[in-house]
This record gives sequence, structure tokens and C-alpha cells, in this order.
Amino acid sequence: MPTGPPRPARGPSARPHTVATMTIPPAADQISAPRDGDARQTDAASEILSSVFGYDSFRGDQAAIIEQVASGGDAVVLMPTGGGKSLCYQIPALLRPGTGIVVSPLIALMADQVAALEAIGIRAAYLNSTLERHEAQAVEQQLLAGELDLLYMAPERLVLPRTLDLLRRAEIALLAIDEAHCVSQWGHDFRPDYLGLSVLAEAFPDVPRIALTATATEATHRELTERLRMERAEHFVSSFDRPNIQYRIEPKASPREQLLQLITTEHEGESGIVYCLSRKSVETTAQWLVDRGIAALPYHAGLDAAVRADHQERFLRADGLIIVATIAFGMGIDKPDVRFVAHLDLPKSIEGYYQETGRAGRDGLPSTAWMAYGLGDVVSQRRFIDQGEGSEQFKRNARSHLDAMLALCETVSCRRAQLLRYFGQEAEFASCGNCDTCLTPPRTWDATVAAQKLLSALIRLDRERGQKFGSGQVIDVLLGRENERSRQSRHEDLSVWGIGQELSEKEWRTTLRQLLARSIVEAQGDYGVLVPGPQAGPVLRSETTVELAVDRAPAKTQRTRTAHGGARSRAAESLEPAQREVFEVLRQWRTSVAKEKQIPPYMVFSDATLVGIVQARPDSVETLGQVSGVGAKKLAEYGEAVLESLSATS
Repeated sequence: MPTGPPRPARGPSARPHTVATMTIPPAADQISAPRDGDARQTDAASEILSSVFGYDSFRGDQAAIIEQVASGGDAVVLMPTGGGKSLCYQIPALLRPGTGIVVSPLIALMADQVAALEAIGIRAAYLNSTLERHEAQAVEQQLLAGELDLLYMAPERLVLPRTLDLLRRAEIALLAIDEAHCVSQWGHDFRPDYLGLSVLAEAFPDVPRIALTATATEATHRELTERLRMERAEHFVSSFDRPNIQYRIEPKASPREQLLQLITTEHEGESGIVYCLSRKSVETTAQWLVDRGIAALPYHAGLDAAVRADHQERFLRADGLIIVATIAFGMGIDKPDVRFVAHLDLPKSIEGYYQETGRAGRDGLPSTAWMAYGLGDVVSQRRFIDQGEGSEQFKRNARSHLDAMLALCETVSCRRAQLLRYFGQEAEFASCGNCDTCLTPPRTWDATVAAQKLLSALIRLDRERGQKFGSGQVIDVLLGRENERSRQSRHEDLSVWGIGQELSEKEWRTTLRQLLARSIVEAQGDYGVLVPGPQAGPVLRSETTVELAVDRAPAKTQRTRTAHGGARSRAAESLEPAQREVFEVLRQWRTSVAKEKQIPPYMVFSDATLVGIVQARPDSVETLGQVSGVGAKKLAEYGEAVLESLSATS
């Protein structure tokens, strides 16, 4: 096991985050007077941030959170993916005597998390089911001997009586509960094992606890606070805005071709994640990309565990590999250079969408969150809910989540602002300038008459023929288009036959999709038959106007190409042409080092750090050490090699 770091360090410097706000007010006895030694503690935290992690300054509320926990207080932290949550427990664990215990549901990623800490000189280990008995015993002995700074374990192991007894015999610096939203039964990612973590409050009353998550509405925030018994904790809520991510949602036409367009014109040679709803779709999409020369691997729960582990490992360690996955993949993935996240199917909730898209651009560099969305997505998701297991309350909750997701897809205003509102935050802008609705504002049209015609067709088919149909037959009736069913049922005799010929089939599908999203029309049953929805009455009575968006054509973007003929990495977009060549040289050096050490390239240096090195163009080890992301251990290990690579490009 690794030996420990010198007990000092430095944290992430980047664009400052919006200052956190308290959404759950502290009780009067939670607000403490200034403590003696606070200044010294703050200085020590800054030193750790600098010398161990290689950063110059804290972001947002990191310093306040670290002070709270290092001083022995509890904290509930809501901070977006890539916002620097891990530093909020790693640095206090280094400041306090004993070992920081990190509760995480991510057994498959613990080895990489520990390796990343070891790479910067932090003594770390994990206890989970992947260890042999003698390996687990060795880790336990290290814990008891005080030889670990951080120890990771899964919630189901931590709450075992044997584990609790082990921790009582050790010196514990703090208890960190990562992915804390998993405790919420109404959240998007509930894990029953998390419910047992409330025992920590009683078992370790004098040990500070910190609960962290990147995805929590105000309701989930309240629930996790209650279930983890952290009512007396300080609450820190950062802005959920991720300004480096460009949010785009396109009408679904030929989704795989649209995905290929995104990859080849904007993200060629870059890492990305593609989410699909079904295992079959994952496998066929991954193979479809491979057949077109795109490096891609599938990942879903139906694959053999060894295959899943291999594909995840290859994705983490390779540059430019795409993983095609169900939502079984991604939580805790700490790969900073994922340049795009694509959805070929509609997510079930905004929480899920936000967490999944948040896996792009963790390094703060420009990245894309792209989705292809169509009529079939709306119908199928509603059907899944109606046919699914669970109580009626559970289904109502699922419908509410889906309605919010549909509203995000169909909005004609800023998507980023709508995301923030969902999480209880108001945007400081009317237009973010980095989502499709802001970059290319959609045109709208008065669809009231069209909606009335469609509703009338549904009503006439039901009343006069006793029939309900899915979208295809209803649109055929509106267009006056004969088929076998219409001939058998004499649909041409209906007063609504052919009343919608002013719109094309594609336009009717677009209209119907938006009416479904607004509950003006509903899809019911196994076959998704259409019926008037709860919002249909005011439309039929002309009491409300229906404004719908005109679908935009999929965006076509052409990337600048390098002198070598490849697509320029988005990470290097801020660099001058000559600097981009230096960046590529450093990337190649990083890849060779990572292969030699059998670690992911980002564990050597992130793309953001490489950009910083190129911009600073250091000519000595001392000046290289001033670049954000270059800590003491990495400076000693890689400094001379980096300077040699730079001199070769002069």
C-alpha cells in the first residue's frame, strides 16, 4: 500500500462558481462564533490544495465546506458534477487525525478512485467484495495502524456489525457519504442500502459527517437530510449551472445518422458517452458505430461482469473511445475529458438527464450534451410508467418527473434557465448563449386550430366508430389518406376526414408530440392509443391559445482540422494554431506514460492542465509547478519529461 503524502496540499482553480445559498436555514445553535485557529486551518487547507492537488485557489464554497468539516461540523453539500465535491472531504481528511471513511455505491470504480489518490501521494485503499480475504485483512490492519488517509467502502458493507466494530476501534477523521441522493426513495437513483446509513449518527456522534450529491431537487434535499439524520448540519448549495456544456435537443429523424454527424463534425477522436434505453439498442448502436470506423464499446447490465469491467476500464484509460450504454453506466465516472454525452432515447427525469449530461466536461472545457427526441419517446415512456410495477403514488411521481423532462425538451426559452429552475434556482440571465434555443431561437406558430382538429378526430373516431388508434391512423384520417382500416371502417364518411391537409405528416407528428408533452393529448394502453388529455377541454372551447414550436433542422457544424488531418480537439479550442500542435505533442507524451504505468491518461495530467502548460510555456521545473493541476508529486515525477517535450517543439 502507498505511503502517505506530506500533510499539506492545493485545490482547483477555475472559473469561480456562483456563491452557494442556504436552502434549509440553520438553527440558531448551528451558527458558531469564529473559532481560534480558523486562520491557521484555512492556511493549512490552502497549502494542501496547492502542494498535493496542484491548484491555486478554492472554488465557490469549497473553503467554507472544508472549514466546517475540518472543525468537526457536519455538512450537506449540493454541488454540480465537476464542481470539486471530492476535495470537500479529501482535504479535511488530511487535516484531521485519523482516516476519512468514504461511503460510495461504486464498487467497480473504487480501484480507479484509489489509484488517482495514490498518484498524488495520498494513502488510500478500499474495502469491497472484489478483495480476497487476505487483502481485506491487510487493509483493515492498515486502518487500525493509522496508515491510511482515506478508505472507500460500499454502504452495504459499512452498516455490517463487523465493519462498525472495526471502525469503532480505528481513529476516524470523518464520514463522507457520496452520491447521497441515493437515500431518497422518490429520487431517480434510489439505493435501499443507503437507508441504513442513518446508523452513523448514533454510532459515531463525535465524528463529522458530510453528505454530497450533484443531483437533488429541494424535496430530495430535505429527504436526504432527514433520512441521514443531518438536521443540524450546515447546508451548502452551489449553482447547478454548467456553463461549459452546450445543451442541444434535436427532433429525432434518423437518430444514428444524427449521432454520427455529431461525432464526425464536432467530436472526432474524442471521448463520449451515448445513452440508449434498451440493451438491444446499446449493442446494435455500438456495432453500427464500429462499422463506420468509430471506436465504440457497449455497456449494460446484461453483459458478463468481466466484459463490463473490461469495457469500463478501456473507456477510462483510452483517448477517443466512445461508450454506448444504458443508465447502468456512469455514476462516479471521474473521466474529466468526456467531450460529449448523447441521448438516443428520452431520459425518465431531469435528475437523470442532469446527472448523465454532467459527465461531460468535468475539466471545465467546452463540451456537448446532445439528444435526439421524437414522438415515439413520449408514447413509450408514458406506457412504461402505466404498465410498470409500483404503487399509484410511485407512478404519479414518475409521471411528474417525465412531465418536467418533456417540458425541458419542448421549451422555446433557455434550456439552461429551465434546468436551474427545476432545481430551485433562478438563472441570472434570460439567455445563456450556449444552448440551442438561445443560439438559434425557435420559431413558434398558433397551433390552436390544428390542436382542435386533432382532438375532434379523436372524439369522432371514438363516438361514431367506437375506435381508438395510435398516431399513424389518426394522422391518416386528418390527411384523408386511405388504407385498409379506413376503408373497412368507412372513415371517409366522418366529418373530420381530410380536415388536416394544410400540414404534412411530419408536421402533424411534430404537433402531436408537443400536444402529448402538454397533456392536451394522452397515449394509453399497450398500443399507445390516443385520447383527449386533461388539458384538452380549454383548447376545444377556444379558452386558451396553443403556441407550438417549429422543429428546427439538425445543426450542421464543421470542425477545424489540424495540419495532420485529424479533427482538432475541443480541449484546444482556446489555443492559437501553433499552440495546438504543442498540445497534441503533450497528449501523445501523456498517452505513452499512461500506457507504461497502466493508468488512465487523465491521471497523468488532465486536458485542462495540458492547455495550461501550453499557455504558460514553462522553461523550468519551478515555473511548471505554478500551472494549475501540477502538484508536488506530479512535478517531481513528470516535470523534466514535460520540459523535454516542450523543448522538442521549439
